Amino acid sequence: MSDPDAEMKAHYDQGKEQDRLGAPKGTLEFIRTQEIVLRRLPAPPAVVADIGGGPGRYAVWLAELGYEVEHRDVMDLHVEQLQASGHQLVRTAVGDARSLDLSDSSVDAVLLLGPLYHLRERAERVQTLREARRVTRSGAPIFVAAISRWAARLDGVLQERMYEHFPAVLSLLPESERTGNLPPVVPDGFLGFTHRPQDLVDEIADAGLHLDDLVGVEGLPLSSDEMARRVGDPTAWEVVVDAARAIERVPELLGLSPHMVATASAFD
Repeated sequence: MSDPDAEMKAHYDQGKEQDRLGAPKGTLEFIRTQEIVLRRLPAPPAVVADIGGGPGRYAVWLAELGYEVEHRDVMDLHVEQLQASGHQLVRTAVGDARSLDLSDSSVDAVLLLGPLYHLRERAERVQTLREARRVTRSGAPIFVAAISRWAARLDGVLQERMYEHFPAVLSLLPESERTGNLPPVVPDGFLGFTHRPQDLVDEIADAGLHLDDLVGVEGLPLSSDEMARRVGDPTAWEVVVDAARAIERVPELLGLSPHMVATASAFD
């Protein structure tokens, strides 16, 4: 593996991804992504490929809705964690989003809710999108998640105040925002690639896909402490979710959201 791949593996081998979407901030990301996916997902028992699906939170959700799920992830640990859940409608294996073991036109939808986070080379991101196109049937939706170019500054630094514990993060921001490459701030920390909205649009087009929709997921980022306070109050929580929905397609606010999801498709 290249050094970035080794660093990514070291990060995920800590096992923290299994519980991430259950935390208050992760909960908002999860429920909003569910909403976005369900807008275009065909009815069960369609076959959905969850590529780079981590420990399988979305795969299990889809299986419980009645979908047949082909789950692939580059991490042995994530595949093992999903296998331990015992869902019979999920078929999982170790796999690379850049070169899938699935047949041409074999699935009714694809979720790419993580692979683009860790591919620093544009050619590899476009190749991943082309692979998703290859395995989907004509007209099938492909859901592509990306981290905003400004997530590190607005979410990590401004809201979470990472500089108080990791002062070096401040000096890393300018270069990261210029290149999109997000280095780890701590040993075995998260590293990846961040997108400007137009960059994601262009990569989807270069892969031969049609962009059907592009939305911000969480909207204005809030701190973990603030999210924890709001998640326990039904009214306050609905205000947070409704705000994310209200601004999801405002062009000048797309980069404000920590995550974006594009819905794309291809026709023969």
